[in-house]
Amino acid sequence: MLVRVISLTIVFMLFACGAPDGEVSVEETEKEKPRPVKVVVVTLFEIGDDTGDRAGEFQLWKERRQFDEILPFHGYKDLHYNSEKGLLVMVTGIGTARAAAATMAVGMDPRFDLSKAYWLTVGIAGIDPEDATVGSAAWAEYLVDGDLGHHIDAREIPEDWPFGYFPRYTTRPFDPKKPEPSGEMYRLNPGLTEWAYQLTKDIELPDDPSVQLERDLYTEHPNARGKPKVIKGDHIAALTFWHGALLNDWANQLVEYWSEGKGNMVTSAMEDTGSYLSISWLDKIGLADKDRFMVLRMGSNFTMQPPTRTAAENLLKETQGYKYAGLEIAVESGYIVASRVVDELLENWAQYEDTIPTIE
Repeated sequence: MLVRVISLTIVFMLFACGAPDGEVSVEETEKEKPRPVKVVVVTLFEIGDDTGDRAGEFQLWKERRQFDEILPFHGYKDLHYNSEKGLLVMVTGIGTARAAAATMAVGMDPRFDLSKAYWLTVGIAGIDPEDATVGSAAWAEYLVDGDLGHHIDAREIPEDWPFGYFPRYTTRPFDPKKPEPSGEMYRLNPGLTEWAYQLTKDIELPDDPSVQLERDLYTEHPNARGKPKVIKGDHIAALTFWHGALLNDWANQLVEYWSEGKGNMVTSAMEDTGSYLSISWLDKIGLADKDRFMVLRMGSNFTMQPPTRTAAENLLKETQGYKYAGLEIAVESGYIVASRVVDELLENWAQYEDTIPTIE
């Protein structure tokens, strides 16, 4: 097993560094001392340039943090590393597959020692107007995969089916004879999630009066019309960017189904089940600790339409050119909230290196 891990690590080194065939020898790879990493910030996308223009998830980390190394990486973006603090920031690219591949590549990269690293996903998401408003930041405990399953077009489903989506190894949507999840749901470390929430729940989040115009359209959802806040709320990840009241109902029911009523769907995006799957496999060979994985998602747009628009109208209004109603404040909220956790871990590493913070 050890020989195999070393061999795989060398292969991933060649992949991650972007070196042409023959440029990196086995001897050179084995001589390089791994960089110790305390925290990995996982962002998913960027808009345009890395600095100086409209910010995506990565840009604020690039502009507001110091990095003495920018390391080549055969992924969406190069890796940024602060050697003094042990902070690594990555950008996976959009989608479950890219997130899983990039996370696995970093986790297998012998340039880093990630055995005690905390992983923190910081990304925008759709947010359920039933629970909160755009600009809010939600810590997830349950991650549900919205892709694994069967799908029949709604025009061809049996009359007593509420949706055409239903899980594998079942005979209908929300079959009471539920199999054990095999990739459909993951539960993150509840103590660490609660610790992160308690540490950040009183942070005042940025807002913009112009966003209130969009919020006020949600006349049937009081929480959507409020101010941004830090909350706990669970997450559904699906490679398809779904939208609308009917699919919002499906997502809520699916999260409730897999979590046995313990989870509540608050945010929707594309990547986190892929990232966590990679971390859980890296955990098996001692290259990562799955109990040190956190997900923070910030609402940039609502997951369904207001009464004045159709689902299609609302989706197209939001997605053309990243015109999400709350993108700017969501990105800012993510940086502020995540920084509170990142800085606490880095500044008190002696306390957290061997002991994962927890609140029961």
